[in-house]
Amino acid sequence: MSAPALRVVMAQLNPVVGDLAANLALVLEAMARARDELGAHAIVFPELTTTAYPPEDLLLRPAFLAGSDAALQRVALATQGIDVIIGHPERGDGALYNAASVLRDGAVHARYRKQALPNYGVFDEARYFRAGSTPCVFELRGLPVAITVCEDLWVPGPAAQARGAGARLMLNLNGSPFHDGKRHQRAEVLARAAAEAAMPIVYVNQVGGQDELVFDGGSQVVDATGRVRVQAPYFEIALVTCDFDADGTPLPKAASALPATDLDDDALVYAALVTGVRDYVRKNGFQGVVLGLSGGVDSALTLCIAVDALGAGQVLAVLMPSRHTADMSNEDAIEQCQRLGVAYQVLPIEGPYEAFRHVLAPALGDAPPDVTEENIQARCRGVLLMAISNRSGRLVLSTSNKSESAVGYSTLYGDMAGGFAPIKDCSKTRVYRLARWCNREREAIPLRVIERAPSAELKPNQTDQDSLPPYDLLDAILERYVERDQSPAAIIREGFPEADVLRVARLVDTSEYKRRQAAPGVRVTARAFGRDRRYPITCRYRE
Repeated sequence: MSAPALRVVMAQLNPVVGDLAANLALVLEAMARARDELGAHAIVFPELTTTAYPPEDLLLRPAFLAGSDAALQRVALATQGIDVIIGHPERGDGALYNAASVLRDGAVHARYRKQALPNYGVFDEARYFRAGSTPCVFELRGLPVAITVCEDLWVPGPAAQARGAGARLMLNLNGSPFHDGKRHQRAEVLARAAAEAAMPIVYVNQVGGQDELVFDGGSQVVDATGRVRVQAPYFEIALVTCDFDADGTPLPKAASALPATDLDDDALVYAALVTGVRDYVRKNGFQGVVLGLSGGVDSALTLCIAVDALGAGQVLAVLMPSRHTADMSNEDAIEQCQRLGVAYQVLPIEGPYEAFRHVLAPALGDAPPDVTEENIQARCRGVLLMAISNRSGRLVLSTSNKSESAVGYSTLYGDMAGGFAPIKDCSKTRVYRLARWCNREREAIPLRVIERAPSAELKPNQTDQDSLPPYDLLDAILERYVERDQSPAAIIREGFPEADVLRVARLVDTSEYKRRQAAPGVRVTARAFGRDRRYPITCRYRE
């Protein structure tokens, strides 16, 4: 078989925001491998690789930008025998641009400035960058090649502009975060852009966790019809070769060389949660994690995620039973730890709880017990977990889910205590679905944990449904009110009970102050609290 006219490597890397030296080392290593081991003529890196995406207000610091400039210069000087296409911030014309440069033989050969600056959801690029306006087409082994950056393909214009400038192949650099359904949305966008540009597209995306955001990689090559011809794995660092003939047509890979892409949505969401936890813990230098394991499904799923992210040896579970904790809760929690090989400790909270009641007696008086006593129990647990964190250097994982957070069914400084919340953006119904997914090959979570009625176990015979609608109903209302921004009236017109809709909407509106104090967590929907949905705390508007 003859050699391809052009071989390009897609560098699907996991850089760290602000770690300019480490990111430079990743780039230099990938360049050398692509040239010397993979025989590539060019290597394409993701959007803003020198800084990692998104650098946010670091872009306002001149010293940071100077460091990025220096890193880019180092890459340029090292570029021999291979072309490098890399994303970086660029200072020029009195402004800052989200740029991509073609580096060749020690110098900048061509440069493109991103035209479409997303300013919605998790994106606020208009805060930092000025938009470019012109295409960039350069020759790569005789083939005219265009550069675009991420959002440029999501809007009409830049793709056709590149075609008009004579390009026959497009390189698209991305910092495209994951959310459920993103791969299907991305496939539609690439197919539409390929048709508009009438040329193949090399789509390169970063991978890894950055605070709440998770990047899934999924780099790929689509032909001019939008058909995927080369596919990189999801949620894995990879250097993936793609070959083209002289007119830019992608050459097919052997089926055995392609990764499995038939992952279902639950598998992808779970992979995102694992990636988010792993990178948050490792990139921030924590010595493993600790979490409260109650015998309920939320903490059980969080434990599975932590073990898959870090390994059982980096995870400590703490059982903190109270007078209201059922025997089965302790039994199931211990059984899960034993199945997963996780170390655990049992720290009953009866003593601290009674001590708090004694100290508070003059302030609380002899009123009958209410939510005050329930919250004291939850806060005892928060104190214990944070003490273990302080002494051991372990990060406390909060186990709150999105349904609870939405309606405020959680205790500030209690079960909300923690540094990171893996399932923060997972509804309760999704938690159950993911728990069953975890059990697809072995019973990682005791079946009784999934089947029993959920309970906070803060008072006798308590279940969540004493305070909330059934979770299937609650989550259906929340999905419409929070993620689709439907009005209560519109939701009621769909047939949902009026009393439940109005109550849920009121709880969501009045719980913003709690959510503002919650730990960050992995974003897996297109409408996460904090990053996407931003509402005022002090607000009298009711719809």
